[in-house]
Amino acid sequence: MATLFLCLHILIVLIFTWRILLRDNLTPQARLAWFTVLIVLPYVGSVIYLLFGEITVGRKAGDRYRRAFDRIRTQKAHLMGQVEDTDRLIDLPYRPAFRYAGSINGFHAVAGNRATVMADAAATNAHLVADIDAAQSHVHVLYYIWLNDTTGTQVAQALIRAAKRGVVCRAMADGLGSRALITSPLWRQMADAGVKMAVALPLDRPIHTILTSRIDLRNHRKITVIDGKITYCGSRNSADPEFRIKARFAPWVDIMLRFEGPIVAQNDLLFLSDWMQATGDAPEDAARIAPPAEGGFPALVMGAGPTERPGATPQLFSALIAGAQDRLTLSTPYFVPDATVLEALCAAAHRGVAVRLIFPKVNDSWIVAAASRSYYSRLLTAGCVIHEFKGGLLHSKTLTLDGMVSLVGSSNLDLRSFDLNFENNILLQDPGVTRAVQDRQQDYIARSDLVSLDQVTAWPAWRRVWNNVIATIGPVL
Repeated sequence: MATLFLCLHILIVLIFTWRILLRDNLTPQARLAWFTVLIVLPYVGSVIYLLFGEITVGRKAGDRYRRAFDRIRTQKAHLMGQVEDTDRLIDLPYRPAFRYAGSINGFHAVAGNRATVMADAAATNAHLVADIDAAQSHVHVLYYIWLNDTTGTQVAQALIRAAKRGVVCRAMADGLGSRALITSPLWRQMADAGVKMAVALPLDRPIHTILTSRIDLRNHRKITVIDGKITYCGSRNSADPEFRIKARFAPWVDIMLRFEGPIVAQNDLLFLSDWMQATGDAPEDAARIAPPAEGGFPALVMGAGPTERPGATPQLFSALIAGAQDRLTLSTPYFVPDATVLEALCAAAHRGVAVRLIFPKVNDSWIVAAASRSYYSRLLTAGCVIHEFKGGLLHSKTLTLDGMVSLVGSSNLDLRSFDLNFENNILLQDPGVTRAVQDRQQDYIARSDLVSLDQVTAWPAWRRVWNNVIATIGPVL
């Protein structure tokens, strides 16, 4: 019997090793992580690989996404900007990053935009509901997490009011993150009122999903578009800061920006790509160009996901970091970088850029917390400054460069955002908006503890080993 199990063990390891070695899109670190799991736990590891080892939304779903974006690029190219405009609109140090961002989806920098950083969650929801109540043409919303708490209910009720007065409303929610709402009376009330509803990556056929895709591939986007004139972009889901599904980590601390100008059409097109994939419907009443504001700034939308080319998000972050001249500040709740981003941050610090990183002191994911801290020694030795926010769960995803460039949106600096999730971000160049985002980052720093290299060096050996073990198998997790 022992011989039989040994032979089975070897056979499983060899089969999955062959499959892993055939995959050209895996990094050496990911391969090593999978080899480790399969050797140590061949039976459990093989099941985990079957469920989570390969990044695909399925052939049919992938084809639908590609057809949707091909149609958008063909019919709405005039809304997507021109690559030639980058050199005219963007300062020289940041052009490579803007050019790279434009290569991901085909959205290029468009001028004439304005933005306001929302003061807090209450102000965000008040402005958003007021904008929906003033809508005359269409409203599009997409949220990863949409709860039927105060915030989520207010947004739903605003959509119901808009639909009843004849505004075309389309609402989408992720099948996992918003699963409670999707099965709730509030969801049915929206549908009954005439709101057009769709579920992104539904879980109604879990066995089919497991066999053809991955159940943890999610639509993590947060998009709101009103009349093609206003859009919201940032880290905030449609949920109260108290975030009752994970209340012990509350409050969730987010950032949201309200945009006006031609950038709105790009965000609307990104929404429509998801809507077309989920429903097969290609609306003709949406994605119209908003008039540019005089003196407005240039910006572009960047959408990432498993249907885009691998590595797009970390490569964009690396391009932005490489463009930093004087200072760089980054906030993210989930920091599990690949080698591309880690080396870029260290290189920036070594060449004299003031690199400040802001992470949560207490994270809702113990795996991410351990993996994140495995990088602290390397970052601090390079000269980066690390702050750990202690006023709740810092969920804000921001990057600012030199008081000139900002990136805000839904993307974290972890392997889920890099490989698995559909994300949306806006990249902009403007000293005024960047100053406002920097002020918010400074508020986070004021509510944080500074992490020193001496503190990290003094961690007990077991803690450092634990952090490094989790980081080693991070590509599997």
